Amino acid sequence: MLLARRRLLAAVLTGLAVLAAVRAVAPVPAPTAGVVVAARDLPAGSTVTADDIEVRTVAAALVPPGTGPPEPAAVVGRVVAGPVGVGEQLAATRLVGEELADAGPGRTTLPVRLADAAAADLLRVGDRVDLVAADLQGGPGASGSPVATGVDVLAVPAVGAGTGDPVGAGGATPPGSLVVVAVDPEEVGALTQASAAGFVTFTWQAP
Repeated sequence: MLLARRRLLAAVLTGLAVLAAVRAVAPVPAPTAGVVVAARDLPAGSTVTADDIEVRTVAAALVPPGTGPPEPAAVVGRVVAGPVGVGEQLAATRLVGEELADAGPGRTTLPVRLADAAAADLLRVGDRVDLVAADLQGGPGASGSPVATGVDVLAVPAVGAGTGDPVGAGGATPPGSLVVVAVDPEEVGALTQASAAGFVTFTWQAP
């Protein structure tokens, strides 16, 4: 009887040792995190609603740093900077707001009104362009002169799609279309003056 008990105890100890060894070599589960993603395709300039998003759990390594916690309330009501496909994360840098500055470190982020809304529709987030101004009154630079070069396009909100476009004195939205760009700080003054007083358009940079 004593021998049988010893054998049973040895078997139990052996089983515990095997279990401990298996746990020691088993891979540690990867940490996860919750993210807010688009539940449907969202065009540039659309205002996010509660039906447009869902929270998913993904590997933490797939979450870009600095994107913030998954708070749907912080996303609903915001305007997307560019097209967002279904399942894509709605990080702060994909929304119109001060967080867009993170996409252009060391540069100044500002909205610019392009005179031709149809031309602005040709732009996509990530484009790099030169901004050109022309004086419609025939003053200096009437033939068109660059006011900012190597400009990164950060957002192309659709006209009137919740962008908060200001209205003119007559109560109508000014002509053209707003885009949000990142420029070198020394180009801000000339660009804002040209945007307010002249005709601003763009040219694509050759690769």
